[in-house]
Amino acid sequence: MYSREVSEYYTAKQKASRRICRGWVKPADLPTNAEIREQVLCLTRMSESEADKPRRLLEMRLRAAWWLRKLAPFHPKLIGSVLKGSIREGSDIDVHVFCANVHAITILLDDLGVSYDLQRKRIRKDGEAKVYTHLHVKDSFPIEITVYAPSLMGYRFRCSITGKPIERAGLAELERLISLQHEVDLDQMHSWLTEMDCSPDRANVFLSLLMPLESVKQNPKWHPEGDALYHSMQVFGLAKEAMPYDEEFLLAALLHDVGKAIDRKDHVMAGLEALEGFITPRTAWLIAHHMDVHKIMDHTIGARHRKRLAAHPLYEDLLLLGDCDRHGRVPGVEVDEPEVALDYIEQIDEMFA
Repeated sequence: MYSREVSEYYTAKQKASRRICRGWVKPADLPTNAEIREQVLCLTRMSESEADKPRRLLEMRLRAAWWLRKLAPFHPKLIGSVLKGSIREGSDIDVHVFCANVHAITILLDDLGVSYDLQRKRIRKDGEAKVYTHLHVKDSFPIEITVYAPSLMGYRFRCSITGKPIERAGLAELERLISLQHEVDLDQMHSWLTEMDCSPDRANVFLSLLMPLESVKQNPKWHPEGDALYHSMQVFGLAKEAMPYDEEFLLAALLHDVGKAIDRKDHVMAGLEALEGFITPRTAWLIAHHMDVHKIMDHTIGARHRKRLAAHPLYEDLLLLGDCDRHGRVPGVEVDEPEVALDYIEQIDEMFA
C-alpha cells in the first residue's frame, strides 16, 4: 500500500496473507485497517523528506481546486490525504462526483484532452457485493475520480478505519483552506487557477497523444514488434541510451509517431500540428524529417534534398534518431511505460545539473 501497488485494505490483506502464509488465514488474525495505516505512515516518516511537503501539498491542493472547477456539473467533493494534508510520495488527488451516467464525465475528460482509465471494482462490504466506478486520470498528479449515483449526494460516507464520516470539501471550502493554511491571497489563487486553463501541463498533452498509439496496429513486415506505442517506447529507450541528457532529442524519439493515431496518411504533419507550442524548433525539425532517414538508407531520396539535409547543423542528430527508429522494432523487448518516460524527461535538468 505504501508503494500504491494496492489501494484497497482488503485486497492488500489478502495478497499479503497469500504471500506469507500460503493458505487460508482467519480474518481475526489479520491486522486492522488502522494498524496497516499506522505502519504506512511510519514508512513515510522514515523514508520521505519533510522539507518539500508544504510546497507539494500546495501544488496538489491547487490542482485539486482546478479539477473541482472543471467537474462542477457533477457536484465534486475532495477527500483523502490532499484535503487532510497527510500526503506522501505517490499520493493521488481523490475526488467524489455524483452522476447517473459515467460517460457524461468521460465526455468532459475527452474534451479536456486528458488520458484516463475507466475501472469498475467489485468489492464486498458489510456482507454485500458492491460495484464502484473509478476514473484514473493521468495528470501532473494522479487523479482518482469515484462516481456515485446522484441519490447519494447527501450521504456521509464513513472511513473504513475510524468508522467516522469522511472529511470532504467542495471548491469554496478548499479555496478557504488553501488561503488559511498556505497564506495565499484569493486573487492570487484564482490567477493561478486561470493560468492552468491557459497552460495545460505539457506532460499530460504528450501522454494524451501517446496512449492512442496502443491501438495503432502496424504492418508486421516493417514493424514485427507490434503497435505504434510499443515501437515508440523502444525508440525512446534506445535514444535514452545514446543521449540520456538531451531532452529535445528524447522528446523527438518518444513523440515521432504520435500523428499515426490522428492521420495515418500524413502522420508527420498531423503529429507536428498536435505538438505545436509544446516542443522546441529542434525537436520539431527532427520529427519533421525522421522519415527522410529511411529514404537515405534505401537510396530513394533525391540528391538535392539529401545535400540540404546534410548541410543542416542537426543532420547527425537526425541520423541517430533514424538509427533508433530502425532498431526499435524488436518483439518482446522490455520498455518503459509512457508515464515513466515522461517523468524521466521532466527530471533531466535536476539529474544532469
